[in-house]
Amino acid sequence: MGRTNPTYRDTLRAIEERWAEFRRALRRRDQPRFDRLFEYARKHADASGLLNHQNPLLPALLSIDLEQEERLDDHEERLEELEAAVAARDDQESAPPDANP
Repeated sequence: MGRTNPTYRDTLRAIEERWAEFRRALRRRDQPRFDRLFEYARKHADASGLLNHQNPLLPALLSIDLEQEERLDDHEERLEELEAAVAARDDQESAPPDANP
């Protein structure tokens, strides 16, 4: 016997289809970003499905927020590494040369 209720993934796919005209109206450079947002939502579809929220868009939005938060964390980590490398280089360049020939 089959399922009587659609899965969250089915619901998410239906949401994405409802937004298809909006996507088509976006500039070409923004369309991949739009698609990426739904990829983020699909990454957390298992957790969203367990929530069984009355408004399925809310778990999708939180999933998108989680993925963007992860990206921010990655960027902050990379920035800290780059700042540390620049500081080390600056320290090395400002150090006096060795007196030993």
